[in-house]
Amino acid sequence: MKRLLTVGAAAVLLLAGCSEGGREEEPDTSGGSAKQPSGYTIAFVTHETPGDTFWDKVRAGAEQAATDTGVELKYSNDPDAGKQATLIQQAVDSKVQGIATTLVTPDALAGSVKAATGAGIPVVGLNAGIDQYKGLGALMYFGSDETLAGESIGERIAAAGAKHPICVIHQQGSVSLEARCAGVKSKVAGTENLQVNGADDAAVTTALQAKLAQDKSIDYIVTLGAPVALDAIQAKEQAASQAKIVTFDLNKEMAQAVKDGTVEFAIDQQPYAQGYMAVTSLYLYLKNGNDLGGGGPVLTGPSFVDSQNIDKILPFTEKNTR
Repeated sequence: MKRLLTVGAAAVLLLAGCSEGGREEEPDTSGGSAKQPSGYTIAFVTHETPGDTFWDKVRAGAEQAATDTGVELKYSNDPDAGKQATLIQQAVDSKVQGIATTLVTPDALAGSVKAATGAGIPVVGLNAGIDQYKGLGALMYFGSDETLAGESIGERIAAAGAKHPICVIHQQGSVSLEARCAGVKSKVAGTENLQVNGADDAAVTTALQAKLAQDKSIDYIVTLGAPVALDAIQAKEQAASQAKIVTFDLNKEMAQAVKDGTVEFAIDQQPYAQGYMAVTSLYLYLKNGNDLGGGGPVLTGPSFVDSQNIDKILPFTEKNTR
């Protein structure tokens, strides 16, 4: 680019440059954050279990991205794989311009995802299905490498002397949760999986209490979600167990538990970023043909949250953005 000779010319070029890659509109000087409608409708479909605070962050990120880009967002969820597949098919039938979806049960969702791509609707995956999204036809993926995350926890607790952890799987058939536990077990051979019903906190607490009371050799409880970690705190107290608790994911209460030392550490996959980037990537793809990740997944984790950095992160958890 030729050197600009005057401040006026520089200002003209700057204003022109600001419109590249986005909607051709005047800058918003109203002080508000809402954009003009982009004309794009994006369906956002997850396997959210009602009451799981993790998904509040995913949805908050998606909704903020929709606001920032002027996208109309249609959010829906169902923890039942067949019903989630139906929600994706309904989005296809309604002729949305893009679909962002979790791929926690890829085999069950394959038909509906391929129906979307067959109809020319771009699909991006998020949160679950990092090893399967390409095979299903999704263009991009935003989430954590769950095997790596599990290995990271395994290495850390192994270094602390773990011999017999239990890894608590709270949703049956989830490829992400199984990958996490497999990662832990790869580093601590004595790891034992425990299946619980994550939709029922009382049942989770009861199952954990019974397991801890029965087997005093359990030295670590690895939970795969913040609400289950909170259940584990109760179960540990009721069983008079000496097991230490570590977890995946954060919410406000879990961050405080890390701060208090009740939970040793958490691994954060940054769900707000997953929701935000999934919607933003579809907008950029539709608007400019952008393809984020260079053909590979865009990783949002794993990231350790412990006593060393909790003071910095705690305020963000209170705002539901971390």
